[in-house]
Amino acid sequence: MTRFLSTHKFTIVFAALGLVILLFILVPLLKMVFASSPGDVLDALLDDKEVRDAIWLTLYASFISAAVGMIFGVPLAYLLARRDFPGKKVVEAIIDLPVVIPHTAAGIALLFVFGSNFFGGQFFHAFGLDFFDAVPGIVIAMMFVSIPFLINAAKEGFKSVDPRLEKVARTLGASPRQTFFQVSLPLAGRSIMSGGVMMWARGVSEFGAVIIIAYYPMIAPTLVYQRYETQGLDGARNVAVVLLLVCLAIFIALRYLTQKGGRP
Repeated sequence: MTRFLSTHKFTIVFAALGLVILLFILVPLLKMVFASSPGDVLDALLDDKEVRDAIWLTLYASFISAAVGMIFGVPLAYLLARRDFPGKKVVEAIIDLPVVIPHTAAGIALLFVFGSNFFGGQFFHAFGLDFFDAVPGIVIAMMFVSIPFLINAAKEGFKSVDPRLEKVARTLGASPRQTFFQVSLPLAGRSIMSGGVMMWARGVSEFGAVIIIAYYPMIAPTLVYQRYETQGLDGARNVAVVLLLVCLAIFIALRYLTQKGGRP
């Protein structure tokens, strides 16, 4: 036993430190779940239309934000991975800014652009798209705070692709567009999908930026807050547990599909 402890001391210390973090994450969540009655949780999921609508809105708004983020974020990630240009470090710092900005401040910043009285809001209003207290407002708030997860994951994915493969494709007559779509994108696909999953998950949990620009219609985190303010801890707990279980199931499924899709 003494010999085992001496041999594996380094691993044991790291495992003990890691266990503290795991317990720090798990204990509050498990305590919340087990403090709820399964019947009350099922009632909240099956009989409370406001809860179902809020969860559905949260899931699909975050999905749209991740999809839009991929359209605009993946090309930027590719440029950052493959090109050197003046101000590249500044661009990378700008991408990381939403991670450090308080999200209520991010919501106010978005409101100064996409609010009804500002140029972005007025421009899109001409096309029938409004952001204040509307679903598009929820989508842009989620996208603003979660886009760094996608871009950084995609950038690392493109960096992991051997540039010689792209050069071979070009010497065989492939255009830059063909090289990107037939070589770089498929090889970096697993990292991009992983970043997309993380962006979606981060969007689901967003609260601060969303309530500034679109308190209504309510997403699930806003509903949890509203129930807590009006009904106290018991009223908010069942909604929080339903959201936790639904997101956990979807997140595990997406992670499984991403990992499975990346296997040769």
